[in-house]
Amino acid sequence: MARYTGAKSKIARKFGEAIFGPDKYLEKRPYGPGQHGPAKRRGAKRSEYAIQLAEKQKAKYTYGILERQFSNLFEKASRSKGITGEVLLQLCEARLDNTVYRLGIAPSRRAARQLVSHKHITVNGEVVNIPSYTLKVGDVVGVREKSKSLEAITSSLTSNNKKYDWLDWNKASLEGKYLSIPARDMIPENIKEQLIVELYSK
Repeated sequence: MARYTGAKSKIARKFGEAIFGPDKYLEKRPYGPGQHGPAKRRGAKRSEYAIQLAEKQKAKYTYGILERQFSNLFEKASRSKGITGEVLLQLCEARLDNTVYRLGIAPSRRAARQLVSHKHITVNGEVVNIPSYTLKVGDVVGVREKSKSLEAITSSLTSNNKKYDWLDWNKASLEGKYLSIPARDMIPENIKEQLIVELYSK
């Protein structure tokens, strides 16, 4: 499966949530996409499997992770100490592209992946161009020196006003530190991770 590059509003409407950020189309049409609109059949009771699968798909789209990558993350989470579902989300949060987004260097995870792939981002002073790179506590994520004046980055940083307890941003040096592994209640994503664990446990 290739990475999804289609209409984000279509996916947001499918899950009934603005998983890619504020969405005016979702506000106008808060029901699934399709030529028949909010047909009655959409309200039909879904099976347990369908609900679990939808939650996994929502998590994948939210973090921009492919099926195999997500499956590998789950395997890693299931081998780790702690609650599997919580560890799974923590691994998603520790990805470099997600952290670049959380720090406000990019306005979306998709844009963050592009910045990382195009070698605009450093980890501990070294350029890293792998979006799925897993950060460790204490790692410092920064903007490459010659990329600091990039309009896409400066514009994103100017409009960003979100702060996260597990990240520390230095405005002067354009660097952010990964302070700690976030607890589940710190992660703002509306994902029912237990449903994903139940799906993979079948």
